Amino acid sequence: MNAIIFSFTKNGAKISLSLREYLETCGFETEMYTMRRYVEESRGLRPMEPSLKELCGMGFRQCRLLVFIGATGIAIRTIAPFIRSKVKDPAIVSIDEQGHFVIPLLSGHIGGANALATGIAEFLHAVPVITTATDINDLFAVDEWAARHNMAISNLPSAKTFAAYLVDCKKVGVKSDFPIDGPLPKGLVLAEEGPVGMAISLRKSVQPFVETVVLRPRILHLGIGCRRGTSMDDIEALVLRELTALRVTLSVVKGLASIDVKQDEPGLLQFAKEYALPIHFYSAEELRAVEGEFTPSAFVAQTVGVENVCERSAVKDSGGGRLLLRKTSRNGVTLAIAVEDYHVKFDGPARPDGQVPSV
Repeated sequence: MNAIIFSFTKNGAKISLSLREYLETCGFETEMYTMRRYVEESRGLRPMEPSLKELCGMGFRQCRLLVFIGATGIAIRTIAPFIRSKVKDPAIVSIDEQGHFVIPLLSGHIGGANALATGIAEFLHAVPVITTATDINDLFAVDEWAARHNMAISNLPSAKTFAAYLVDCKKVGVKSDFPIDGPLPKGLVLAEEGPVGMAISLRKSVQPFVETVVLRPRILHLGIGCRRGTSMDDIEALVLRELTALRVTLSVVKGLASIDVKQDEPGLLQFAKEYALPIHFYSAEELRAVEGEFTPSAFVAQTVGVENVCERSAVKDSGGGRLLLRKTSRNGVTLAIAVEDYHVKFDGPARPDGQVPSV
C-alpha cells in the first residue's frame, strides 16, 4: 500500500516524519513532500516538485492514502479536480500543522479514511473529527463494513438511503444467502422483502428490497491448468463462460491458483494481471495433500506429478472449501471453481436480548 504526506510548514514537516513511522506499522510505503525550505533529502523529505497538483494527481492514481498537514482549504482545493467516486478515490486525511485535529475528508468508509484518521489521531494524541452520520450516531455503516470484509458493493445510491433510514431510526432489512453468526447491528432486521435493505449474495441478479444494497463477498477461487503457451484469451473465454453459467461475475473471485510448473506461463500471468487477481502456485506435493474426491487424469499425473491440477488447486486456495464447478475444459484450458466456507459476521456489541431479530 502506498501513501503520500504533504506538509507546508516547518512543524508540519516534523509531524510528517513522525507520521511516516506510524503509517509504516500499518503497512504503508510512504513518501513525504514539503516546501523546498524544509526539505531534508537524507530523511526522505522531498521538495514538492514538479507541483503539488501533479503530485496529488499521481497520488490519486497510485495511492490508497493522501495526508495533508496544513489548512483544510489547501487540501480541498488540491484534490477537487481529481475526485471521481467513493469506490475509486483514495482516503484523504487533513491534519492541522500543530497536530491537534485529524479530519477525514474523502472516502471515509470504503477508502477507510475514518478508521485511518482515528488511528492517526490516537498516535498524535490529537482529536479525530468524524462527521459521517452513521459514525457519530454509532450506527452500522454498510459501505465501510463491506470494504473491511472484502465485499464487492453495488447500487451505492441505495447505500445512502440505507444510512438515512438508520439515522432516522427506521429499520432496514437483511437477507443473506450465507449463515449469520451472532447478533445483528442496531437497526438491522432479518427480512425477505421491504422498502430498504441489504442482500448478501454471490448471485448476479438479486433485489429482495425496493432499494437493495447488494454485497458480494469475494470468496471464489479459480483453479486453472493449461497447455504450454495457452493464450490469455483462451483462459479468459473459459472463465467468463463458466462464471456466467453460475450467474456470478469476476467481482466475487478472490484469486487464482495452479501448479508451480505454470508459474512462468505468460497467458496465465497476463490474465491475473488484467483482472488484478492474486495468483498462487502450489507444488505437486501440496496439491496431492488436499483432501477430497477429484477428477483424475493419468496423463496429468505422468506430466506434473499429481492426477488433477484445477480442482485440487481451487480447493487448496479456498482453504478447504467446496467445489462449485468441477473440472471443465476448452482449447487446452482446464478450470475448476471452489467457494470458501463463508459465514457472515457483524462487528460491534451484541443486542441486549442477545437475539438476531427478524420480521
